[in-house]
Amino acid sequence: MNHSNDEQSKPPILVWDWPVRVFHWSLAACIFISFFTGESERYSLLHQTLGYAAAGLLAFRVLWGFSGTRYARFSQFVQSPRAVLAYLKNIKQGVPGHDVGHNPVGGWAVVLLMLLAAATAWTGWLIAPGDAPGWQEELHELTANTLMIVVVIHVIGVIFSSRLHRENLVKAMLTGMKKGDPAQGISNSWWWLAVLLALALIGFVFNQLQV
Repeated sequence: MNHSNDEQSKPPILVWDWPVRVFHWSLAACIFISFFTGESERYSLLHQTLGYAAAGLLAFRVLWGFSGTRYARFSQFVQSPRAVLAYLKNIKQGVPGHDVGHNPVGGWAVVLLMLLAAATAWTGWLIAPGDAPGWQEELHELTANTLMIVVVIHVIGVIFSSRLHRENLVKAMLTGMKKGDPAQGISNSWWWLAVLLALALIGFVFNQLQV
């Protein structure tokens, strides 16, 4: 039985709400820009501002992970080690299962990325005054470099999973839509909460930079 063809025949449904998508791309921008401004004196204020913005985004995502829509909740995508091993075994056997939300490996990748981003923001806060001991600066660099390595692995995983399941996961995180049974979709995109989140983020950054 060809599960890929079965999935492709299903209609598009709403899976990722607007707050999840705004969080995802905003955090990605904060991480990317912060990483490449970390060694620059000229952009040190921007670097710190985006670090604090990332921390705020993470705090929101934790709250939304307990109170958000179906596929935004940790309880939905953080699965047991047994489920992860079963998923990997199915891939090896050429019969990968399809998840409407994050697959078991992707779910844990999200958790790891969030933990590393939080650790990077925290160590950045420790050294922000400018008189931090050397080991704290080295710890901040270590967490930042580790975060970027995991980000690269995450991107590779997204490409691999997109090819494996014949679905564009990047497009899905932009539109919020994936293919599945109509009953599996979420009914509310929470667009107004995403607008508030985006406005709060933009307002904070502009205020800190005094643009």
